[in-house]
Amino acid sequence: MKAVVVTANGFEIAEVAKPTAGPEQVLVKVRACGLNRADLGVLAGGAHGKVGGAGTIPGMEWAGEVEEVGARVRGFKPGDRVMCSGTAGYAEYAVADWGRVMDIPNDSMSYEQAVTLPIAIQTMHNAVVTVGELRKGETVLVQGASSGVGLMAMQIAKLMGAKTVIGTSTTPERRAQLKNFGADFAIDNSDPQWPQHAIEANGGNGVDLIIDQLSGPFGNQNLEACAILGRIVNVGRMAGRFAEFDFDLHALKRIKYTGVTFRTRSVEEVRSITSLALGDLGAHLESGKLSLPIDSTFAFADIAQAFERMRTNKHFGKIVVTLG
Repeated sequence: MKAVVVTANGFEIAEVAKPTAGPEQVLVKVRACGLNRADLGVLAGGAHGKVGGAGTIPGMEWAGEVEEVGARVRGFKPGDRVMCSGTAGYAEYAVADWGRVMDIPNDSMSYEQAVTLPIAIQTMHNAVVTVGELRKGETVLVQGASSGVGLMAMQIAKLMGAKTVIGTSTTPERRAQLKNFGADFAIDNSDPQWPQHAIEANGGNGVDLIIDQLSGPFGNQNLEACAILGRIVNVGRMAGRFAEFDFDLHALKRIKYTGVTFRTRSVEEVRSITSLALGDLGAHLESGKLSLPIDSTFAFADIAQAFERMRTNKHFGKIVVTLG
């Protein structure tokens, strides 16, 4: 089969052995892949050392038809239309643990649309609802709201009862679109006064929950914007892994600051995350109320152009790659 393979000089599309499903895995014939920023780290060797390495197949989410299920898998069968998360997804076939496989919500949903959902659903339901402990009537601010996962975070917050949702983006064009995905207010976080704007948007009160995909220099500003006894969930480090941190302000406001990543979670934890997300959001996915926009679509042979589109950071929503 054809797959994207990391090399010493970047990547290439090469012929590799077709995988087989283990006892608790599902083998899928891939019809579409979704790009995620973490994939760029794998292609480059990663921000934390050699994440990928020569021979690695990147790709964190895909959609297609089930071809084979392991002996201990229940709930899926050959021919099912599914969307998945995991590793080695930029290929004609990919395997995933059954707990990271979800049925495509309805018959009318295309593979291209379905592949926008898995990572965003799992990541942001966990960040907003489970780790973020969102309660009805609270205010939520999403840093980096115009990405696919950011747009999903705002929608989930609204569906789960947030009173006010604030999204941040540096460009007016993207800010103008945030209200279509749950934002009551869209703020320019390149403005040094944005924490005060966020407080004003919430009637003079600090924000109850901040979902931060940026970190770096935004860390102390998040503390400023946050309410006393508020929560900050560190989901991403797009603006940097290191920065000064005002420990006194953190203590003064008694803020609960939690980091999340899938890299250190067990198989059982990820299965639970998927199950909880589908329990809360399944009906909204099926009805089409919960969805993400596709920024652009590329053929598998043109995946280099898709990666370049992501590197420019000018996209709104998901970048999708299609296979036959």
